[in-house]
Amino acid sequence: MSRKLQFQCPTCGSADVFYSCEPKCCFNHVCAECKTTFEPVTLLASKDRRRIDAPDPPPECTEPTVACCVCESVRVFLDDDDALVCMDCGAVLKMELTDVTA
Repeated sequence: MSRKLQFQCPTCGSADVFYSCEPKCCFNHVCAECKTTFEPVTLLASKDRRRIDAPDPPPECTEPTVACCVCESVRVFLDDDDALVCMDCGAVLKMELTDVTA
């Protein structure tokens, strides 16, 4: 069973992070605690491919999200072993936070 994407603010460590834009524009996220803004990006972590199902319930539009670096899908979720996996192409990914502005 997959889980929604979760990550912590790179400044204060809070998990109270929300997505403030739309995929056509950017992946700007904001920390509700300290107002730091940042953008997550993915990199290929492995040549392996996995099949995962969508989390239940699915993420809301303001919950954290990131695009797959292989197919650009935003249906990227955490697998049961905490691996970041794209639901559309099966890529196993790792994530980095960029454009951090405290």
